[in-house]
Amino acid sequence: MARQPTLKQLKYLCAVAEHQHFGRAAEASYVSQSTLSAGIQELEETLSASLIERNNRKVLLTSLGLDVVTRAQSMLVDVEELISLCAAAGEPFSGKMRLGVIPTIAPFILPQLLSSLRAEHPNFKLYIREDLSHQLVGALHAGELDVLLLALPFPAESVEVMSLMADDFLLASPCHHPLANSATLVTADLEGEDLLLLEDGHCLRDHALEACKLRDSQISVPYQATSLATIVQMVANGIGVTLLPAMSVASGITAGTDIEVTPFQKAGIAREIGLMWRRKTPRAAEFRMLGDRVRACTRQAVGATD
Repeated sequence: MARQPTLKQLKYLCAVAEHQHFGRAAEASYVSQSTLSAGIQELEETLSASLIERNNRKVLLTSLGLDVVTRAQSMLVDVEELISLCAAAGEPFSGKMRLGVIPTIAPFILPQLLSSLRAEHPNFKLYIREDLSHQLVGALHAGELDVLLLALPFPAESVEVMSLMADDFLLASPCHHPLANSATLVTADLEGEDLLLLEDGHCLRDHALEACKLRDSQISVPYQATSLATIVQMVANGIGVTLLPAMSVASGITAGTDIEVTPFQKAGIAREIGLMWRRKTPRAAEFRMLGDRVRACTRQAVGATD
């Protein structure tokens, strides 16, 4: 019987296709570069085909190599779904689950969620990956993650989503700012303000501007940051104002500062929080149970209603 490719070899090939670099692919695969290179060479020998063109500058996949990667990615996802099928046959929260979550949600929801799961399901293993939305969606499609906790909407194909709650945006400003404690705050009041935002790539930026019906041309952005904690310190130092998710304020992100947090007069200035999973996964029922638990853990903190 002829030799057949192994799943490990196919994973190595897909990693090289994703990272376009043997060193980074090996790091992402948690193996040495020599191990990864040997695995791909064995794959090429098994298939009697050249899949990768190697030179000193970059890695290029051959035309056949690109076709093999496409099929390999589909096969690897199918294997993950096979594993999920078996996991779904057991008791919910009894095996392992790989959860992707964005940085503007993770620190405000995970502590309560993990504590609750640990208390009721001590044998359940929840592996967490924190990253930007587009990276998480890519990992979901590649079978590297089972379910995502993120802000919606976010474009993705062949997925199902479960809306969990609305997370209001609140204006955070220095206590002496003219808009601080305004009883009639509306989004139009932000036009022309120095609005501190997360850098491009963070969906919170886009969702905040969309919720407030603001365009980049209507505001001044003196500084962009990679974390809400950094932006809070900038506001505290009088550099500008920002929009904070209610869940971050409820978690005490402005504690110890002279920042005033002001709600908008109109309801609905918010982002939507939800779960996302692959449409064909057999674990949808378990993911919905996870969603119910997330909602229960955070309902009071963000003021969500059904």
